[in-house]
Amino acid sequence: MRVDQRRFRNLATVLLFILPGFLLFFTFVIGPMIYSFRISLFDWNIVKPEKSEWIGLENYAKALGDPIFRRAVLNTLVYTIVTVPGQIIIGLLVAVLLNQDIRGRSFFRVVYYLPVITSWVIVSLLFEYMFSGQAGLVNYVLRDVLHVIPKNILWLADPILAFVPIHLLGIWKGVGWSAIIILAGLQAIPVHLYEAAEVDGAGATDRFFSITIPLLRPTLVFLLVVLTIGGLNAYISNLLITNGGDPLDLTHFILTLMYEATFTKLDFGYGSAISYLLTAFVFVISVVQIRLLRQRVEH
Repeated sequence: MRVDQRRFRNLATVLLFILPGFLLFFTFVIGPMIYSFRISLFDWNIVKPEKSEWIGLENYAKALGDPIFRRAVLNTLVYTIVTVPGQIIIGLLVAVLLNQDIRGRSFFRVVYYLPVITSWVIVSLLFEYMFSGQAGLVNYVLRDVLHVIPKNILWLADPILAFVPIHLLGIWKGVGWSAIIILAGLQAIPVHLYEAAEVDGAGATDRFFSITIPLLRPTLVFLLVVLTIGGLNAYISNLLITNGGDPLDLTHFILTLMYEATFTKLDFGYGSAISYLLTAFVFVISVVQIRLLRQRVEH
């Protein structure tokens, strides 16, 4: 009986500590999510919400049938496909180098991580300036220093070339974080495995592909899933570099299109529908990734 009372008191104490956090989470996360889903089912009247017209799934059908939305989905997928492998591959190379016993290793770790903690706004505006068609640093180097182009390239006026600075920025900003995560995985690999392989005559390349990569698979799976979610939610760089869709709404990402629909056109129902389509999209891709990669890790 005393044991049951003690367990009940312990449970009550735990619940008292959990309850404030749960209430805050429900108030500021779950509650707005439910309300946003409700908005997506209406032709929402922002001035007089009580006069909003119920339209069911029309906002979702509108998004799926909208060529601008489909283009935004394609742009977001291409961004993810380009930047995620770039961050992982370069991050892996950086992590391997930083794992060596070299002079100034701590300094280089800090330097490689600096882009991660730099404001997205600052670096986005910096890349926008670098790729400016008139006074950009990139055009200056290509035309006046290397002499590989006869005239300035209008990077940001072209719906394809506009993604060059966005993709490069995404890779550059994420390499440091990937390197730190992979470095933690590298330091968890027992040193005696490398020593045994070296005794058996395995070279550096053999040790890398037979020991390092297999034992890093759980870390790489984690990185792939997290970076994919981040890539699908890319927003600030696109908004600032292309002004959110310029030219002609051809460079939108899903989130910039959602922002434009909600806060520029004040179509809250359509914007909410786009946000839930993105949520479903991210959820499906993440589940598929985890299942496929978990099977590979187990085998």
